[in-house]
Amino acid sequence: MEYSFFDFLTLVGSLGMFLYGMKIMSEGLQKVAGDKMRSILSAMTTNRFTGVLTGVLITALIQSSSATTVMVVSFVNAGLLTLTQSISVIMGANVGTTVTAWIISLFGFKVDISLFALPLVGLALPLVFSQKSKRKSWGEFIIGFALLFLGLSFLKENVPDLQKNPEALAFLQNYTNLGYPSLFIFLALGSILTVIVQSSSATVAITLIMCTKGWIPFEMAAAMILGENIGTTITANLAAFSANVSAKRAALAHLMFNVFGVFWVLLLFYPFTSLVSWIVTNYGPGNPNEITNFLATLDSNTIAQITSGQELTDPKLLEYQSQLTSLQVSVSYGLSLFHTLFNICNVCIMIWFVKFYVYICSALIKPRKEGEEEEFQLTYITSSMLSTSELSMMQAKKEIAVYGDRTYRMLGMVRQLFYEKNEEEFLNIFNRIVKYENICDRMEIEIANYLTLVSEGRLSSESKEEIRVMLRAVTEIESVADSCHNLARGIKRRNEGKSVFTDELNHNFDYMLSLVDKALAQMNNVLHKIEIVPDDINPSYNLENEINNYRNQLKLNNLEDVNNKKYDYQDGVYYIDLISECEKMGDYIINVMQAIVEKKS
Repeated sequence: MEYSFFDFLTLVGSLGMFLYGMKIMSEGLQKVAGDKMRSILSAMTTNRFTGVLTGVLITALIQSSSATTVMVVSFVNAGLLTLTQSISVIMGANVGTTVTAWIISLFGFKVDISLFALPLVGLALPLVFSQKSKRKSWGEFIIGFALLFLGLSFLKENVPDLQKNPEALAFLQNYTNLGYPSLFIFLALGSILTVIVQSSSATVAITLIMCTKGWIPFEMAAAMILGENIGTTITANLAAFSANVSAKRAALAHLMFNVFGVFWVLLLFYPFTSLVSWIVTNYGPGNPNEITNFLATLDSNTIAQITSGQELTDPKLLEYQSQLTSLQVSVSYGLSLFHTLFNICNVCIMIWFVKFYVYICSALIKPRKEGEEEEFQLTYITSSMLSTSELSMMQAKKEIAVYGDRTYRMLGMVRQLFYEKNEEEFLNIFNRIVKYENICDRMEIEIANYLTLVSEGRLSSESKEEIRVMLRAVTEIESVADSCHNLARGIKRRNEGKSVFTDELNHNFDYMLSLVDKALAQMNNVLHKIEIVPDDINPSYNLENEINNYRNQLKLNNLEDVNNKKYDYQDGVYYIDLISECEKMGDYIINVMQAIVEKKS
């Protein structure tokens, strides 16, 4: 078989163009619909059916189930979705991803979109160079769409011509008539291809081409598509590799959902594929099973002529060409329908077992240490319908108290980080602080959005003032979290600069941190109180004065110590940066206290 390394590189390049087109198209759509998509996902309720519809909508919109599942894993990691909610969204993503196969079937095998690829790029070019980001994103989407079908066209042209080399075709055909062992072989092939290519859409396109060229029968192509559903879960599992326990569980649920789905459909595989064939034969272009037999009746020269793309004059060849095109369309329709029906049926069955998935995933993936499990979601505020205004405000107050507790835990991590000598453990703690800071950012937005919704209801002037106070408190608590993050970064810079503090500097920072710790603990005590009185702020004022005075004293001492060469100037810079950040945190804490206490006076 004459198939050079250059031909192989051309084939890989065609696949690369298809994948790159898919990536650009998906990213363009994500940019266009990004904020709306995130708001839809973050506003998810515990209703599993709504979750499925959301997954379908977002995946159909951005044309990438991997992007949706990775986003879901990151949202679970940030506490915006619970494990139960994430499973239903992932189920919907599996249905949404079948839209890609239908696009390829409707256009890729019926209309030669590649003829319009360059004009589409020409149309998109002014948009790409537009100053408006939305137009630029639409331009990227159009160029991605053009590259996708150009890559698909090149793929069809550059696959090896196996019809002229039956000995190469025998490699595949030897494994197509073994019954269930054949199904497992092609299922594994589909999974491995998807893991390598990192795109189920690309593997579906390859499977369609293999089947429409008669390399493998319809049933084996369907088995490959089942394998692709398993292979595509690797992306979410990779995304969850460094995430928290909940995110790992969400990724595992994605894998389990697809594996269980493949298991039941394998038990009913031949009746299921027969149903698909019957639907496509009676209500579509024709029987998808006939293409293998049809190509077997033709010699290699005839096949080469009718698939060359050149204009034919022989009526017999024209008839063969028309028949082959019709059968190719029926195969692509059949596989797309199989993919869609499988995922829809799987969702209809598995949606009733969401709690079972949660139980299994929780049992299989446990925290490495006691108390390490981090369920980062809002505790009292739900994204469903608002309660009465008074109850809604009570929920918001409780959530703000939880928010304060989270920042207190962050400060504890900072203290731990300051003295940690093991580099690996240091990075683990630092990454955990960064994760907490991201969560605090999202919590601020979620609580603020909730309070804004509450304020739109019919409230008394006193209640509106209370909401304003809570919004201010939320903003200041987020600044406390930012300060914790800044302290962690300052400690990391100190370590990277190979700076070593003297025992006196360590003692001074430790004492400053203990003052801030007391102030933050006092703030959280007041946040948890049901009845707040004006005197509650007095201890906080005392601590704030002590923090300010101590900061001023340390700054003066630092200048003298550097002049007396007790330590390097750079050490003094790292040290004063940390002390100043502690003082800023004290300011944010007193701002929270002023907001929530002084309104009572």
